[in-house]
Amino acid sequence: MEYFPLIFLVFLMFLLWITTIRPQQKRAKEIQNMLDALELGDEISTAGGILGKVKKIKGDYVAIEVSENITFKIQKTSISNTLPKGTLDSINRP
Repeated sequence: MEYFPLIFLVFLMFLLWITTIRPQQKRAKEIQNMLDALELGDEISTAGGILGKVKKIKGDYVAIEVSENITFKIQKTSISNTLPKGTLDSINRP
């Protein structure tokens, strides 16, 4: 019985790791893999909700075309996800 508080503390730390730390690490790894696989022509969505097509990748920055002749330069870290090909065309149709 004298080891019960120690065992309980270890159990709580394990539970904390399973419920919070591990999912955060997994999500960070998924995001890094997505950013590493980014290519020209990919359709993306930013954290601010801007949709665009990747036109240029230079280091930690990406140039995206949001409309004809309108290009934004953003940081890679602001990209929240990639979209399936043709998404922008289906949204822009009248």
